[in-house]
Amino acid sequence: MIITLAFLEIKPECVDAFITASTANAQASRQEPGVTRFDLVRQLDVPTNFTLVEEYRDIDAVEAHRTTEHYLAWKATVADMQATPRHSHRYQIL
Repeated sequence: MIITLAFLEIKPECVDAFITASTANAQASRQEPGVTRFDLVRQLDVPTNFTLVEEYRDIDAVEAHRTTEHYLAWKATVADMQATPRHSHRYQIL
């Protein structure tokens, strides 16, 4: 299993639109055969900070996700909503 944590800082005026777009992306991502978990979480003490918690069966599922229509649409939609560039880290479940 591969876990990706993607960290996003969103402009305050874009938070509602970001949540809408990201929730739709998460719901579609959960339907992918290689995705076992895909959650959007919000930082309690900094409500403009979000993390995507993504769990994939293997690296092929990660790469397949990055080519889906819903991911590409989400990426384009939220690009200008970000206060800083997003960053992520991948982990392997041992």
